[in-house]
Amino acid sequence: MTINNNTTTIERSHPVKLWRSVDQLLGRGRVPMSSSIDVETINQLFAGKVANVRLATDNAPPPTFTHAAAGLTLNEFGKLSVDDVTSSVRQFPDKSSAADPIPTFVLKQTIDLLAPFVAELFNRSLAAGHFPGRFKDAFITPIAKKAEFDPTEACSYRPISNLPVLSKLLERLVSRQLMNYLTPPNLLPPL
Repeated sequence: MTINNNTTTIERSHPVKLWRSVDQLLGRGRVPMSSSIDVETINQLFAGKVANVRLATDNAPPPTFTHAAAGLTLNEFGKLSVDDVTSSVRQFPDKSSAADPIPTFVLKQTIDLLAPFVAELFNRSLAAGHFPGRFKDAFITPIAKKAEFDPTEACSYRPISNLPVLSKLLERLVSRQLMNYLTPPNLLPPL
C-alpha cells in the first residue's frame, strides 16, 4: 500500500482529512446502504420519526419565557458587513454539499471577491424577513447508526442533512446576532 507523500503533507494540517484517509486505507468507515432498501422506504422511515416526535411533544406544556428588561429590544437584525462574511467563510471546514454551486474550498479562495455580493444578498434577506428557498434544500444521506446493525433494515439508518454552505453561513451570522442579544441579559432558558 502506497501513500502519496504530498497527500500526507497536506492532510497533516487537516486532521479530519487525515483520519478519513486512514479509515479508507484500513477499510473502516461508513457501511454502504443495502440495495434492497429503496428511497421511498427511507423517506417513510424518516417521515415517521418526525411524526412520532411531533406526537410525543403535542401535549407538552407551553414554553416559559423570561421577559426582557424595559428598553431591551431586537427589532431588526444588524447589517452584515463584508468582513463579517469573509471571516465567517474562512472559519468553515472545506466540506461541501451537492447543493453548492461551487465547492467550499473554492468559495474560501474567492471570498474576497464574492463577499460584497454575499453580504448584499444576506442583508436583503434579513431586511425582507425572507430566507431564500434554495437555502432550505438539503441532500439527505442515510448513514448506518452502527456497523453491526443489519444493513437490510431501514431502521438501521439515520439521516444526515447536507445544506448549502451559504445557508449555513447566513444561519451562523444570524445566530451570532441573536446570541449577542440573548446572552448578556440572561434571556436564554437554562436548558
